[in-house]
Amino acid sequence: MKRRWVTAVITGVVALSVVGFASTPERLSSAAEAVKELTQTPDKDIPTDLIAKAQCMVIIPSLKKGAFIVGAEEGRGFAMCRAKGGWSGPAGVKVEGGSFGFQIGGSETEVVMLVMNKKGMDRLLSDKFTLGGDASVAAGPVGRTTTAQTDAAMTAEILSWSRARGVFAGVSLTGATMRQDTDTNKDLYGKPLTNREILEGSVKPPSSAKPLMVAISKF
Repeated sequence: MKRRWVTAVITGVVALSVVGFASTPERLSSAAEAVKELTQTPDKDIPTDLIAKAQCMVIIPSLKKGAFIVGAEEGRGFAMCRAKGGWSGPAGVKVEGGSFGFQIGGSETEVVMLVMNKKGMDRLLSDKFTLGGDASVAAGPVGRTTTAQTDAAMTAEILSWSRARGVFAGVSLTGATMRQDTDTNKDLYGKPLTNREILEGSVKPPSSAKPLMVAISKF
């Protein structure tokens, strides 16, 4: 009986890690909706002055938190950076992290990150980096402006928020890793491309990304 229970737990953990990843077009659509909703309720959203200053934006439409014995976060989304005359096309990213402990249940949330300076952007252009290790990260403030916010939030290379049930809150992603998602890039652009090639603005955005590009163009 004990062996069956252990097998069921392991199966559940594996299932959480492979089930629920939407297709690339579905993630694009979800990311576009997320960007549209960034400033719809100013008192509860990401401050617009931070978005205006950001070098890059990362949208993870669905970050899933596993449960059972081993908790683990993982999600796939897109990064875009400011380029000549606007924004670059979307580049695929994966966020992966984990924590050990006895946990029951699971959750799913949307995550938005703003890369605030050149140093943070350089991290984003790499193959893989650790949030809070290779790049400083802090929970982002919520509200109309960033007045009177903490020094940590103002000096971090990356600010991060999560949103569940329509409400944004600052979230710390320290310890999670972000890597480029070359499979998604190939789906989007029809050929293998690195995130650096895309985010530096040398690649024309695909037509499938038009709703996302239109949404982010207002920033």
